[in-house]
Amino acid sequence: MAQKRDYYEVLGVSREVSADELKKAYRKLAVKYHPDKNPGDKQAEDRFKEVGEAYEILSDDQKRAAYDRYGHAAFAGGAAPGPQGAGGFHDPFDIFREVFGGGGGGGGGIFDSFFGSGGGGGGRGGRRGTGRGNDLRYAVEISLEEAASGVEREIQYERMGACGTCSGSGSAAGGGRKTCRTCGGHGQVIMSRGFFQVQQTCPDCQGAGEVVSNPCKDCQGSGQKRERTKLRVKIPAGIEDGSRLRSTGNGDSGARGAGNGDLYVVVQVRAHEVFEREGDDLHCRMPLTFVTAALGGEVMVPTLEGRAMLKIPAGTQNDTTFRMRGKGMKVLGRDARGDLYVHVQIAVPTRLSGEQKTLLEAFAKSVGEERTSTAEESFFEKARKFFGQ
Repeated sequence: MAQKRDYYEVLGVSREVSADELKKAYRKLAVKYHPDKNPGDKQAEDRFKEVGEAYEILSDDQKRAAYDRYGHAAFAGGAAPGPQGAGGFHDPFDIFREVFGGGGGGGGGIFDSFFGSGGGGGGRGGRRGTGRGNDLRYAVEISLEEAASGVEREIQYERMGACGTCSGSGSAAGGGRKTCRTCGGHGQVIMSRGFFQVQQTCPDCQGAGEVVSNPCKDCQGSGQKRERTKLRVKIPAGIEDGSRLRSTGNGDSGARGAGNGDLYVVVQVRAHEVFEREGDDLHCRMPLTFVTAALGGEVMVPTLEGRAMLKIPAGTQNDTTFRMRGKGMKVLGRDARGDLYVHVQIAVPTRLSGEQKTLLEAFAKSVGEERTSTAEESFFEKARKFFGQ
């Protein structure tokens, strides 16, 4: 039998190597000599085993201390480490779990998260019960007025319902269930992928661990049949665009009697021709005649509940905003309303008669010394100062 090489030499590290440096050295060599990268290469396979054996000893503080003191003799007498030794790692994945997380206790490292909680056998992970039915999504469109006041809608949609023939059990009359022969009742099977073994859901029982002995002919043992159903949905006042309403148990039924999924109704609020929504408040732009803006007066303003009167003070400027309290959206879940903000836009006539032009020119002459507003004067004064004039 060939003499064992020094473990530090095998990993290419010094005797003062730290735990982190030791781990890095092992990772590099394990990847280099991995059997999947060197198929059929016996020498690479032997080096891979040798690297794993060396790391198993040197990564354990107690074993490393014994090795530093006594060398390979510390593990003589049948306790030598290695894939088949009494003190070695029997599971070829153990060394990966130690490096990449999870440890020897089977707990949750990166490796386990990809490949399950262990190898070998008919599914150590245990039997997995059948899951609940799928959740469904349904979109419903409403107007802004309906969003403000609330509305009920009847919707129709398709889902997987419980089979009426077998009452969702999947078994024909007098039939029952038996342990799945593929996974032995564990619900999981182990599939080989070269050097690795991958644990996955049993394809025959879908993780239930049982199969129907006498399947229902109408649903082929699934306990489900596609159906079209109706449902009345109450949409509350104040709901916002994109909100989801959950209807518990109105999704797909579960396979073979498992619980139903839920239905999520997504509410889409149509854009309004007049109003723009901002939270619980509404905004609108309203044209205002030059005469009303200059002299003041009262104008009718549209709201979601009809028309309301708005008082315009004399000398109102373009793009002035007026706030009308309580004329906005209903606040969701509260006895309150948002506000309506009216942004006035002074309308300039595009067509004038000869008489109208004459009157406007006469008006312009009468206020000739005041044609430049205070705002304009302030702007030009600031501009002159900016350019140093």
